[in-house]
Amino acid sequence: MPALPLDELQLTERDPKTGKLRTLPALHPEIKADRSFVLYRPPPVVRDPALVEEFLERAKFIADDLNWLLALPHDKFWCQVIFDETLQKCLDSYLCYAPRKFDALLDCHPEVNDMQKCLHRSVFLTFLRMSTHKESKDHFITPSVFGEIIYNNFLFDIPKILDLCVLFGKGNGLLLQKMIENIFTQQPSYFSDLDETLPTVLQVFNNILHKCGLQCEGASAEPQKLEEKVNVTPGNMPLQELKDIVLYLCDTCTTLWAFLDVFPLACQTFQKHEFCYRLASFYELAIPELESAIKKRHYEDNSVFADLWRRISHSRKKMIEAFHILINQVCLQPILESSCENIQPFIEEFLQIFTSVLQERRFLRDYDELFPVEDDVSLLQQASSTLDETRTAYILQAVESAWEGVDRKKAQVVKDPTPPAASNGASAIVESTAEDMEELGAAYASEDECAGAAAAPIVKVSGVELDSLISQVKDLLPDLGEGFILACLEEYSYNAEQVINNILEDKLVPYLDKLDRTMQRQLKPDPTPLVTSRYNVFQNDEFDVFSRDSVDVSRIQKGKRREKDTTRSLLNDKRLVAEQKERYSQYSVIVEEIPVQQGEAQLYREDYEDEYDDTYDGNQVGANDADSDDELISRRPFTIPQVLRPKGQEEGQEEEEEDEEEEEEAEKERAKDHFVQDPAVLRERAEARRLAYLARKGHKHDSSAVVGNVKGHGQNRETVQERRKKEANKSTRANHNRRVMADRKRNKGMIPS
Repeated sequence: MPALPLDELQLTERDPKTGKLRTLPALHPEIKADRSFVLYRPPPVVRDPALVEEFLERAKFIADDLNWLLALPHDKFWCQVIFDETLQKCLDSYLCYAPRKFDALLDCHPEVNDMQKCLHRSVFLTFLRMSTHKESKDHFITPSVFGEIIYNNFLFDIPKILDLCVLFGKGNGLLLQKMIENIFTQQPSYFSDLDETLPTVLQVFNNILHKCGLQCEGASAEPQKLEEKVNVTPGNMPLQELKDIVLYLCDTCTTLWAFLDVFPLACQTFQKHEFCYRLASFYELAIPELESAIKKRHYEDNSVFADLWRRISHSRKKMIEAFHILINQVCLQPILESSCENIQPFIEEFLQIFTSVLQERRFLRDYDELFPVEDDVSLLQQASSTLDETRTAYILQAVESAWEGVDRKKAQVVKDPTPPAASNGASAIVESTAEDMEELGAAYASEDECAGAAAAPIVKVSGVELDSLISQVKDLLPDLGEGFILACLEEYSYNAEQVINNILEDKLVPYLDKLDRTMQRQLKPDPTPLVTSRYNVFQNDEFDVFSRDSVDVSRIQKGKRREKDTTRSLLNDKRLVAEQKERYSQYSVIVEEIPVQQGEAQLYREDYEDEYDDTYDGNQVGANDADSDDELISRRPFTIPQVLRPKGQEEGQEEEEEDEEEEEEAEKERAKDHFVQDPAVLRERAEARRLAYLARKGHKHDSSAVVGNVKGHGQNRETVQERRKKEANKSTRANHNRRVMADRKRNKGMIPS
């Protein structure tokens, strides 16, 4: 009997009040266990023993309760999940307050870290089981009912799904992707919820711009009041408010990127609200202002500056990557998967998106740095032969113009981006201690940070480009040495304008002030000389003087080799004869006579016995054979020699021999196996066999009369009669009477007419 789904299953149990049997559905509030789940609190900020003990105790309670929940059977697990409100509050509190990957980890106690990892795993397993409607062939829920259960009981909603992606996406991407796809597949109403949530997400960007005193298109539909004056800017707002804005921006951007990365099917819903354009516009307005405010502000603690710069760099990268995911899923991926007839709408969408963001120069420059637009346009050119070259050329030209005035660097991904120098000179440069770097670096150990156009880490310049930068500074300040200019360029990220400005305004960092300004450049020897770094087809051969000390000079020939051997010298060369003579001399070891010494003669006489062997004397060999005089003649007939024959007998004998030879040839011809015989010969043999057969039957039919003369020469009377006779009698043989026999069957009713 097949198992019933949990939503149709009925349980029979005894009523605890009346003691009577009753039938309840498997999903019923009374089946829920009476258990209270406590709320989650984040780890303590400081190493206070009391706070650590409180966190460990609370986390231990939650972990034990979740492990108990995961161990429940299928029906009781779902009853607890659906009807226990304390469980949902506990899970919600963890999603809200659990530390994110981009948060700076504090100096926590080892037990706190271990307990946090254990609790993190238990929460993920709980949500994973809650998103699975079929655990086995005997324990499952009807998919449509499962969708209604998780939707009506708010087991999952869009904010929870976003938090799940940002918390568990790193390391559990594939599992989380299947989990969220199953939720959206079984309950399509989540797509409409996501569509209604996106205006709130866009409002978050508008709120950040409003806090920074910036304006965005469509940011506010309400007119601004006259008495309301915007005086707050990122540069003059309180430090704590600036930190809150940067943290809020970092959390929002990372969450959106994590959700799109785990669930790309949501990109279509995002693009319905023109998310690409709104994201690029926000980036262009907010990011430069926040970066400028962070760099120009004076900090008492340099670690605060470093943390703010890391968060803003992290936000920049995640916004660019989210934009790229949208472009890839909405435009590029369908082009790669569709046929040539269906790609025009996607190409048009791609061109419209980039046309709408061309005025956002800073965003376009940073996006092109990580994901070159030229590569995407090249893909479109390969996919479609009808691509509008005018629009693509316009987009590429706009991208190139966005780089004007900025040194174009290749995309670079670094683990630990160093923030640029602040405005207060040496005191504002980040000089983090080992502990600060450990605390800040641990939070980003699993994240690749972006160093964009305004970020500090630059690829080291060398060669002709470095010489050009040095000469650019030396043209304005000729009294400076090249070594001193090189040290300044290395300090200021190879920015010649900044080096010149700081030298003229006397704002160099202390260690550069101590250097000799006439110091010359020291050329570093090439660690790999030309000889050891060369590679060609003759390397390490027998004549390579760079890899071996001794070379066989006798094998070296200058010019054309002349052969000195002549015919006479070859004939006089007896080396081969000597070799063969030595070889054949070995056959002389076998001799017929062995010389015997006097003492050995008696020994050889005893070994040799000359006694007659009469073993077979009693057998009469050939006695019973039927011997005759002409035994030899019967074996081979006697032939008179040709010289001794008479003249007439000689000719007759020759004719007999010729006849015998012809018969032998005919016999050989018949015995020969013809794989493919001549068709003419086969036809002649068949005709001969047919005539012989007719002759034995006594039938003499002359078919020549039927054949007649050549067409056009007329036919005689006999031929006409024979043809008429053949036409009349042909139905008696050779299957020519099919019509007569068919009429006969039809008349007898055998064939329906």
